[in-house]
Amino acid sequence: MSNRQETVNAMVLAHLCHYNASVAGQVYRLFGSATAAISNRHNLRDAMPEATDRLAQMLQADDSEARQRAEQEADYAEQHGIATLVIGDKDYPGRLGECDDAPLLLFYKGSANLNSRRVVSIVGTRNATVYGKTLIERFVADMKSLCPDVLIVSGLAYGVDICAHRSTLDNGMNTVAVLAHGLDDIYPSLHRDTANRMTTQGGLLTEYPTHTRPDKRNFVQRNRIVAGMSDACIVVESAAKGGGLITAGIARSYNRDVFAFPGNVGSKYSEGCNKLIRDNAAALITSAADFASAMGWNDDSTLASARRKGIERELFPDLSEPEAKVVSTLRKNNDLQINMLSAQADIPIAQLSPILFGMEMKGLIRTLAGGTYHLMG
Repeated sequence: MSNRQETVNAMVLAHLCHYNASVAGQVYRLFGSATAAISNRHNLRDAMPEATDRLAQMLQADDSEARQRAEQEADYAEQHGIATLVIGDKDYPGRLGECDDAPLLLFYKGSANLNSRRVVSIVGTRNATVYGKTLIERFVADMKSLCPDVLIVSGLAYGVDICAHRSTLDNGMNTVAVLAHGLDDIYPSLHRDTANRMTTQGGLLTEYPTHTRPDKRNFVQRNRIVAGMSDACIVVESAAKGGGLITAGIARSYNRDVFAFPGNVGSKYSEGCNKLIRDNAAALITSAADFASAMGWNDDSTLASARRKGIERELFPDLSEPEAKVVSTLRKNNDLQINMLSAQADIPIAQLSPILFGMEMKGLIRTLAGGTYHLMG
């Protein structure tokens, strides 16, 4: 966490650079600190002879109003237990700091190490289906066994984001939300309880000061933080266009690994993932084990131990023979209508109906729109 003077000067520098992160970062790196940059801003060309007239004029502008606002922001952070992280700080996300357009300053409220050994972002549609939610729940639960030290990052939005956060919390791991507004508010407000849990089991991170509205542009901007602070980006479900695909594209531009779960051909919220895979813009994964292996994390002793114990565990050990047939069939081809399920499981429909009803009561399967049966877990 930066000292107050450096924090205030970082906010002033960002303001003078018109909040252009690339420009502010260039000036910061030139002088080695925000304080030095502000002290020498009227003599920019002594350190940067090639500086444009526009940049020189920007840095020489009156900073009194920006400084007053920065002092107020620093007061708020101190009063509310918010850490202010300037790009050169040891607690600033180091992976993100390597990116040319990394924010000069971040506001952070939480307990997790933003430089954890393994950091994974999980992104996707705000309209997650049962299929997508089930994938996330299973993936996170298995990551707990395979790589329990992993930090899960997402954006606190509806759908994939909130499912990733809640699944991570429920599994006792840390998760960080990157927000598109200041830490004086939570958007959407329905996720406030989850956000509060995250401050002691993960954290809330943003580049935006207080009183910043969650405008559409801010969500696009914050995607670069989600991508940049992570080792890998996983897209769970996405329509043909969406924020998850934007994040995946940014991750690729940062030379991060990108993965996607495949979905049914013709399924609206699998179109984006299937396209990523088809275009070789993302690697196909179907499980946490796939992901850990692709990342080269499978040499870890924890992973080896988990595999010896059977990470690809039998999820439903107490099944009757007909129930076991249904589970086996749906594992091979999930979301089947009863006639197809009957044929593939070799169980007459008259016998299958009560079996399916009993399995649904046990929470093993769920009936989806169109009368298809979905295997849970």
